[in-house]
Amino acid sequence: MLAAMIIVILTGLLRGVRTHHALMLENLAWRHQLAVLRRTAARPRLRPCDRLFWVWLSRLWHGWAEAVAIVQPETVIRWHRAGFRLFWTWKSRRNGPGRPAVAPQVRALIQRMAEAHPLWGAPRIHGELRKLGLAISQATVSKYLVRRRPPPPSQTWRSFLAHHVGTLVSVDFFTGPTGMFKVLFVFVVLAHDRRRVVHVNVTEAPTAQWTAPQLGEAFPWDTAPRSLLRDRDAVYGAGFSCRVNALGIHEVTIAPRAPWQNPSGERLIGTLRRECLDHGVGLNDTHRRHVLHAYLAYYHGARTPLALDKDAPEPRRVEPPDRGQIVATPMVGGLHHRYSRRAA
Repeated sequence: MLAAMIIVILTGLLRGVRTHHALMLENLAWRHQLAVLRRTAARPRLRPCDRLFWVWLSRLWHGWAEAVAIVQPETVIRWHRAGFRLFWTWKSRRNGPGRPAVAPQVRALIQRMAEAHPLWGAPRIHGELRKLGLAISQATVSKYLVRRRPPPPSQTWRSFLAHHVGTLVSVDFFTGPTGMFKVLFVFVVLAHDRRRVVHVNVTEAPTAQWTAPQLGEAFPWDTAPRSLLRDRDAVYGAGFSCRVNALGIHEVTIAPRAPWQNPSGERLIGTLRRECLDHGVGLNDTHRRHVLHAYLAYYHGARTPLALDKDAPEPRRVEPPDRGQIVATPMVGGLHHRYSRRAA
């Protein structure tokens, strides 16, 4: 390759001693041959020495772009840029071992500490690493910390509700027809922590005197929650409020005509209607009560809602395949089933 380049350079120098007429004829012959070659031959394959020659020639001759024919001028410029990058990559290479890299285990430990303790900064984590015998600088710890957005000026509503959901219950009424075209009123008490239905009862004529004792049945002894959420229905009269205060419960009422302020209660009522009451005709309050209790046994022990990360209000264990065959147990008169494994 080097010999071919030398021959090309010497040929160019010898042309300088020829006559002008001879050079014109020779250029004409070379151009004709080049035109025939471009018309008949495929795309030429250039070697690295050829590319280096054209890069060198472009640095010395301003009219090189008009003479080049086998490649485009942009190709020569791209070769020059690639050579520039290779040159500076070689020049800025690491001559020695440099600073030792941080072990992946140490980086994972730094991120794990930062996630477990959001209030810890680089100095605190660096101090813990020193106590663990890890020689690392505080600047390196700061480099591998997970960047977080600045904290909000106040906690979010999701965090606020999560802190109070364990002590919050809601009560509500909804109606359902009977086979004799009467209207029954269903009273439900929902605990928000695991979406448990603490109490349910049915009556034909709801009053404050009937509703107040339902709380005593729902929360016997010292099981009363901290707060109770309800709407502004007139059925919750003075007698109901007195019973709530006697149990030490803080009563919270939603805004008028705003059922969306009690979303869990409204969602429970929709579930009871879609999955239970809409599939049959109630004969009387006793029959409705019996059906609701049968459904709540399925609701608490088998149903897996999305709100509980697909777990039941009464947590279900995961049964591995080696426990046996899958068996369907009918519940609510066959309206729903619970699937479990049973040994053969």
